[in-house]
Amino acid sequence: MTIIGLINPGAMGASIGAAAAHNGATVLWAGSQRSDATRQRASNAGLEDCGTLADLVEQSNIILSVCPPHVAADLAGEIADLEFNGLYLEGNAIAPGVTRKIDTLLRNSGARVVDGGIIGGPAWKAEYGTKLYLSGEDAALIANLFSGSALHTSVIGPHIGSASALKMTFAAYTKGSTALLSAILAVAEKEGVRDALEQQWGEEFTRETHRRVTGNTAKAWRFAGEMREIAATFSGTGMPEGFHLAAAELFESLAEYKGQDKPPTIEEVLATLLR
Repeated sequence: MTIIGLINPGAMGASIGAAAAHNGATVLWAGSQRSDATRQRASNAGLEDCGTLADLVEQSNIILSVCPPHVAADLAGEIADLEFNGLYLEGNAIAPGVTRKIDTLLRNSGARVVDGGIIGGPAWKAEYGTKLYLSGEDAALIANLFSGSALHTSVIGPHIGSASALKMTFAAYTKGSTALLSAILAVAEKEGVRDALEQQWGEEFTRETHRRVTGNTAKAWRFAGEMREIAATFSGTGMPEGFHLAAAELFESLAEYKGQDKPPTIEEVLATLLR
């Protein structure tokens, strides 16, 4: 029987866990010392609480890591220390170089690693189009877990780091350009020319820009770490890292909106940025 351990059931992770259970696998999570909100998400997704991370490692033959990027390497280290020897999906928004270090670390403990990059929102319905890109020698095994589920998969090659690189370059534009537009609007607001700028942009582009800027505020705290991973990806190939380090700083300044159900107005966002 396939026993899958999920790290961790956040907004995205819970949906990935639910998709992994689609074909009858048991999906565990480690609920020790976790918040009530996390427990509720895990319960709603049909996940089973096994207690501690050590319990999860002991009971699972596959582990799916879907966590904030700044903790991905440390968590992989903990799992290596617990001598996990199954199949490990590194499914986080991290630089390819970090993924390759995690691969080496876990392989030294006896595990096999698959690189994964998730593009899209939480995968609760197939029509949402969320896609898990996979690379590595065992990528097809992870793809098979999600066959027929709400999560679409695509194996893009045998090399660890390829899926992470795709995720980084895709988000470099989608999220990076949102940060740039936010900064542009804030400067225009400060200089008293936002109305004129938006007239020059036109109604459709302005409306879409407002939607992107305000609609991402609740997740901005998480984007900051991702921007730093993108910066490291750029730096690792000899490209300037400053674009996305600046984006990380901007997203951090919006952390007060974390978890809010209702997006703020564009005026509220710009006031926050300009404080």
